[in-house]
Amino acid sequence: MTRMENEYAQALFSLAQDEGLSERILGELGVVEKTLDEEPGLTRILAAPNLPKEERCAILDKCYGEAKTHPYVLNFMKLMTEKGYARHIAACCKAYRDLYNEANGILEVRAVTAVSLTGEQAERLQTKLEKMTGKRVQLTNRVDEGVLGGVRLDYDGKRVDDTVRHRLDAVRTLLTSGV
Repeated sequence: MTRMENEYAQALFSLAQDEGLSERILGELGVVEKTLDEEPGLTRILAAPNLPKEERCAILDKCYGEAKTHPYVLNFMKLMTEKGYARHIAACCKAYRDLYNEANGILEVRAVTAVSLTGEQAERLQTKLEKMTGKRVQLTNRVDEGVLGGVRLDYDGKRVDDTVRHRLDAVRTLLTSGV
C-alpha cells in the first residue's frame, strides 16, 4: 500500500467509525473491490484523462448511485476519480479492510491445500489458529494441486509452509548443494 492509499482509507474508516457504519462500508467496499477486479475496463475508464471528470463521476453514479451504495462510498470513489487516483480505489478498499480487521481483532488467513478442506477440517484449523493468535480468524481455502499435500498458511505478511512440495524442494536443495 502506498501512503496515499492508506491516508484515504484511514479517512474513510474514521468517518465510518464515527457514524457507526464501519461494517456496512466494509461490505460495500468489498463489492466495489470485486467489481473492479472482475471488470478492469471500469478502472481504465475512470482513470482515462481524455474523459471529463464529470462524465467519469456520472459513470460512478450510474453504477453505484440510486441508493445502491452508501453516499460515503460513492463520494469516496468520486473523490478518488476527480483527484486522478481511480487506479488506487481497489487498493484503498483493501487498506480499509485491513484497518477494519485490525480494529476488530480479525485475522485473514488463506490456507492453500492440494484438495479442498472439508467443513470439519476448516473449522478445526480455524479454531486452532484463533487459539494461537488470540484473534478471530477468517479462513479462506485455495486449492493448488501443485502443493501435492499438506497446507500452506498465508496471513499477516507471513507464510507457514508445511506442504509436500516445500519439503521436496528442501530435500532437492540439500542434495544439489553437495551433501
